[in-house]
Amino acid sequence: MTDLGLSIREIASAFMVLFAIIDITGSTPIILDLRSQGKKIEAGKAALGALALFLIFLFAGKWTLALFGVEIYEFATAGALVLFALALEMILGIEIFKYDDSPSGSPTIVPLIFPLIAGAGSLTTMLSLRAEFAAINIIIAVILNMFVVYVVLRSTSKIERALGKGTIYALRKFFGIILLAMSVKLFATNIIKILH
Repeated sequence: MTDLGLSIREIASAFMVLFAIIDITGSTPIILDLRSQGKKIEAGKAALGALALFLIFLFAGKWTLALFGVEIYEFATAGALVLFALALEMILGIEIFKYDDSPSGSPTIVPLIFPLIAGAGSLTTMLSLRAEFAAINIIIAVILNMFVVYVVLRSTSKIERALGKGTIYALRKFFGIILLAMSVKLFATNIIKILH
């Protein structure tokens, strides 16, 4: 611990929590699926965009949501619906997200930055960490995680070549079902709070 509040223990703890929640390695089949559709994913832009979103939410998350009259659980429910749509794309092989209506036709912002990297779960986790750890330690942990995100996004082509198209296809369907289950769980957990 230093005068700045730096703590290796807090940085390590925050890093591990965020790494588990972001789970960029688990999102590899989704990223490969986007690439297989010919979608351009910009690793640097995705990492920097997610970093900015994390930092904004760290300092102004509760205030921003309150400004629009939105509760955390309502925000999480909306994120669950986006994940649900993404899962259907993977499982059924249909296109729900129309990437060509964005300036660059890129999925880098949706669904990559939100909700895959900086999703409802990871953003709400930031608010929880803020109550336990010094802000500087959380910021360092987020930066380290975004470096990991950048490396994984840059390496997906190598992963695809190593595994082969058949394996990637099977993984896409499998992780599509996992993502569907996660979205249903996230939705069910938070819709109960909304109804109450």
